[in-house]
Amino acid sequence: MRACHWLVDPPSLEKSVEAFWVSTGIVSLAEIGDKTQLLALVLAARFRRPWPIVWGILVATIANHAFAGAVGEIASNLLNDTWLHAIVAVSFLVVAGWTLIPDKLEDDDTAPIGRYGAFMATLVAFFLAEMGDKTQIATVVLAAQFESYVWVVVGTTVGMMLANVPVVFMGHAAAGRLPLTAIRTVAAIAFLLLGLYAGWMAITGG
Repeated sequence: MRACHWLVDPPSLEKSVEAFWVSTGIVSLAEIGDKTQLLALVLAARFRRPWPIVWGILVATIANHAFAGAVGEIASNLLNDTWLHAIVAVSFLVVAGWTLIPDKLEDDDTAPIGRYGAFMATLVAFFLAEMGDKTQIATVVLAAQFESYVWVVVGTTVGMMLANVPVVFMGHAAAGRLPLTAIRTVAAIAFLLLGLYAGWMAITGG
């Protein structure tokens, strides 16, 4: 098993910057219309206290994506480069298709809302809603692809905040004006291109 790259062989500045911007960009796009963004709308309407909700989203996202990034880092350590790129390619292609499917907010995702204050309700609800969500899966795959744990987690967290914070403050008025189909298509294309690139790396042994 290879040692953790980000501890013993930190990525170059160029690769870290690339990991950050790619992670931020595609997660912020993929999050538009996602169930966690819908959850942000529900929380904003329920509590009408934006800052505790924002802090709850931030803490829940860091915890969730730190775990997801660690899974991706472990996968990159266990697999050789060819298998890693092949699995990453398939995963990106799956997430690309998943991104095109509109999300629905299930009753289970909103269950904790009435039991706690704004911060704790957001923290619990967001953490649970993000488990198994496409942005969490994307974080796993991005961490495996870039082998840059810290910058991928920072990037995906920033992407989540960019997508959700405006919704918390402006509510349905902001979300209702977004061209959701076009945004999902752009996000899907971004995941598709990453998948094709990873596939090329697997085939060529790059």
